[in-house]
Amino acid sequence: MDLDSFFVSVERLRNSELNNIPLIIGGKSNRGVVASCSYEARQFGVKSAMPIRMAKMLCPHATILSGDMEQYSQHSRLVTEIIADHVPLFEKASIDEFYVDLTGMDRFYGCHQWAVELRQKVIKESGLPISFGLSVNKLIAKMGTNEGKPNGAIRVPVGHEKAFISPLSVRKIPMVGQKTYQTLSAMGVRTISTLQQIPRPLLEREFGRSGIVLHQKSHAIDHSLVTPYSEQKSASKEQTFQHDTIDVEYLKSKLVSMTEDLAYELRKQKKLTGCITVKIRYSDFNTVSKQQRIAYTSHEDVLIRIAKGIFDQLHDRRVLVRLIGIRFSHLVQGSFQIDLFEDNTKSLRLHEAKDLLRQKYGEQVVRRAVSLSKARM
Repeated sequence: MDLDSFFVSVERLRNSELNNIPLIIGGKSNRGVVASCSYEARQFGVKSAMPIRMAKMLCPHATILSGDMEQYSQHSRLVTEIIADHVPLFEKASIDEFYVDLTGMDRFYGCHQWAVELRQKVIKESGLPISFGLSVNKLIAKMGTNEGKPNGAIRVPVGHEKAFISPLSVRKIPMVGQKTYQTLSAMGVRTISTLQQIPRPLLEREFGRSGIVLHQKSHAIDHSLVTPYSEQKSASKEQTFQHDTIDVEYLKSKLVSMTEDLAYELRKQKKLTGCITVKIRYSDFNTVSKQQRIAYTSHEDVLIRIAKGIFDQLHDRRVLVRLIGIRFSHLVQGSFQIDLFEDNTKSLRLHEAKDLLRQKYGEQVVRRAVSLSKARM
């Protein structure tokens, strides 16, 4: 199940004057990027992650909004609650996408009818359009959902999976990005039906292990399971000091360093956090903590700013500190770029370059100066 043009739909729910017009969500400056766009804007060639300047050239009459992740997160949680109330097993794959396991439902009620009624319930109770694809595995269900948009539903009967995806472009396979598509195009492979005819050894030789997965997906094979959704998933770091300290700047530098590390881990795992908790343990072993629900993000600039704000609210004693910690919870799958409404393409490239350096040379290779200065004194 996938909420259609989720950010756009939320904005239209709040303001009906935005209905049926080209609408772009993203940074308003010419250096910003498109976070989401309406189907009316897509007809002019506008798409996500495109520079705003280019989007304006393609669709000069579009309305551009900066976006509100707080609102989007609230509506995402509302839809999650609706699904959780009616589904025994589901996976929240991103802020606007869900996998629902209906195994065994056909014996009692009928998977398709049940899914139709769940979709109608989500639409009625949230006010947001949502599409679904029903099939035997997650891959075909997702591809079916994409073909069913906007605000539609597609059922792919058992045994018809390969026939359903065969006429589609290889770009429709979830793992195929621009680089893979260019390589396949150079091989003369543009449709899945053609890809199905390519021997597995040839794909493996060209793409490595990804070639094996590509071969499987072209034949509608996907054995991945629906991972049960849980709000309790978290990631945390804490540090106990060798010598208790009252130096606030030093404490903040450690907090920034730990937040930076956790944010990188989120992006590496393609996850977003919806809640931050900061913990302080004083020399008398009195421990205090404070948490704050936030808009889903993995952007370290945002997370550091919020963590420091929580620390300022929490640290109110002139007592030596023994330990400081931070925890990200309410984790969901999601893209790093999902909340970068005010970021420009230069900023995005900077974050991507930093992450690439960390992946290649280790997590400590590039860090903020504020997290290093005190540590080296």
